[in-house]
Amino acid sequence: MASRSPSRRVTLADVAAHAGVSTATASKALNGRYGVGPDARRRVHEAVSQLGYRSSTDDAHPPRRRALATVVDGLESPYISGVLQGVLAAATAAGVDLLPRLAPDRDRRRTGAAARAWVAEQQASGVVGIIGLTVGEPNAMLAAAQDAQLPFVVVDPVDVRDPRVVSIGATNWAGGRTATEHLVGLGHRRIAWVGGPATSAASTERFHGYSAALASAGIEVDRALVREGSFSLETGREQGIALLGLADPPTAVVCGDDEIAVGVLGAARALGVPVPERLSVVGFDDTPQAAWTTPGLTSVHQPLAGMGRMAVETVLAMAGGLQPASRQVQLVTTLTVRDSTAPPG
Repeated sequence: MASRSPSRRVTLADVAAHAGVSTATASKALNGRYGVGPDARRRVHEAVSQLGYRSSTDDAHPPRRRALATVVDGLESPYISGVLQGVLAAATAAGVDLLPRLAPDRDRRRTGAAARAWVAEQQASGVVGIIGLTVGEPNAMLAAAQDAQLPFVVVDPVDVRDPRVVSIGATNWAGGRTATEHLVGLGHRRIAWVGGPATSAASTERFHGYSAALASAGIEVDRALVREGSFSLETGREQGIALLGLADPPTAVVCGDDEIAVGVLGAARALGVPVPERLSVVGFDDTPQAAWTTPGLTSVHQPLAGMGRMAVETVLAMAGGLQPASRQVQLVTTLTVRDSTAPPG
């Protein structure tokens, strides 16, 4: 290799040549961008150390910290708060800044050009990866991020159609089955289901678990007892009132999440139906509000903070050039039994 004059400033091209990579690859490695293998990244950083390379902007600007964008449709849900606790803890431990983002409105996020512009804005802010928390209709955003080689990990995907997308979730099917088996074990036969939107993969999987538990117990699914809406108090209250108004009402309800379950508890209270004496209710998520309700809500526990931590670890590994061993990760759910369930009266 030709000797370099000691008075000449080391350039990025020098670093690339020393590491045996292209200038573009060296730039990606130094900026923490996706698309560089771990061995190449290591060689680039070794070259920087050995050659004493400093970027032309180093003297004027301190190095910018890496950042992750966390994208949500809203912050009202206790579920989102639980996942964000894990995201924040993991990002802090990794020394990465966290940039909260509200997702673009539905019309914009469906448009390829708008989605690409949004992704470009994130990259301009130093974002090396994106975490989407139950964001609806994210497919154009996911495609734009993939085109830009910007890692995007989805927590609890709502309506993601691309099987290549990396997602972190929980064992929704098993959780729905466990909740229903608990009620069957108490002696219930008239067990209703109130779920989230039909587009929600999580809600659909939980419903299938509910259906499987009924089938195993020799109980046919009664379509009059199957309701859906949004993951909200309003859906729980509205559908709870409708179910309790039936000529042959259910003695128990499995709910798609805790928000719905709290709404069902409110409906029972409004109609003078005591819980659990005449109606047992099971939620899903085991958010803090499950322990605050009266009576305390039996709920399927999701490791929300653990899901957030895994999302951060996964997206940072992808930003470092590693691919996850599995594109769909499901953490184990368990049942937390409180006072909202009992044998039928």
